[in-house]
Formats: sequence, structure tokens, C-alpha cells
Amino acid sequence: MRKLQVQGVHHITITGADRRTSIDFWEGVLGMPFLFEQPNLDNPDEGHLYFDPGDGRLITVFTNEGRKADTRPPPARPGHVHHLAFAVSRSTFAQAVERLDERGIAHSGPKDRGFMDSIYFREPLGLLIELACYRFEPPAGASHADVLHEAHRIRVERQDRAIGDTHLVDAIERLVEHGRSSLSSDRAPRNPYA
Repeated sequence: MRKLQVQGVHHITITGADRRTSIDFWEGVLGMPFLFEQPNLDNPDEGHLYFDPGDGRLITVFTNEGRKADTRPPPARPGHVHHLAFAVSRSTFAQAVERLDERGIAHSGPKDRGFMDSIYFREPLGLLIELACYRFEPPAGASHADVLHEAHRIRVERQDRAIGDTHLVDAIERLVEHGRSSLSSDRAPRNPYA
């Protein structure tokens, strides 16, 4: 038995209502360029809209002009999507409350997640959307996932409840120490002011 190794998210497809609602939200609120559209090749009664969330991957929406927006949250049952999270810059996150308030979009307010900050709100069809901003930048050659994996290991070693700033800083230090060569035989912390 062998795995089918994935290499990232290719796209996420959402069942939408009408075309205009989809464009107004995904491009008009979240700023995702509307790249192209074509018929849903499995259902000729639906359109298929493609948006770029900022990393070159795709968010796609099936539309039907006969479907009306239903703002009730989708059921929270096993196998159903709880929410979609999109990365934003620290600057964008700092403006999120103001910009959501300008539009009258109800939201959670900023949430401290230890290794990131988040804010939640619902899109016009009730799907929960999260805007997330990491509190760190990974060192060159490492990913956010690498830092979080190492921070988790440190958190478990220390028997802490959740990842916080100290775990992130120490994880980044470990990744640099193990991932970068040095002419020093001893790379222990020093005090040059003593």
C-alpha cells in the first residue's frame, strides 16, 4: 500500500448563489482578482468562477442565477467545512475591524491564537471566513509549517498548553542553528558585555 502524496491545495470550490454575489464578495470584499469563468463542465445550468486568493492557487465558485443567497450558517456536522482561513499581512489585519465595520459586516473582533491573530465573519451565504496573520516570519529556507512544527515540539517538551511567542522564538533559533553552517565550534549564547 502506498500514499498519494499531495503537494499543496490546488483549489477549493464553493457552491455559490448568483454570479454577482460571488464577484462582489470574493473580489469586492476580499480583493481576490476574478481570473476567468466558464460553465460548470458537470452541470450546464451552473457557471464556474475562478478567483486568485493571492498565492496563485484558486478559489472557485459554482453559480446559478436561480439560486438565492441563504445567509444561515451551514451545518456543523462531521465532514462539513467549518471555515476557510486566508492569510493577510499585519497591516491588513490592523485595518480589518475598521474595514469590516465600514461595510456593516458583523465580525468576531481580533482573536489571539498564540502564534497568529485571527478575525472571523460570514460571507453572504453563511460560510465562516477567517483572516489570519502570523506573528512571525520563518527564517530563510524554512516555511511557516516548519516553525510551527518545531514550536509544537518545544511546547510539548515544556508541557505548555498552546504555542506562544517564546515557543516561536526558540523554534526559529533551532531551525537556524540546525539549518545554517557556522565556523564556530560552539554556538551557545554568549554575553559580550560582561
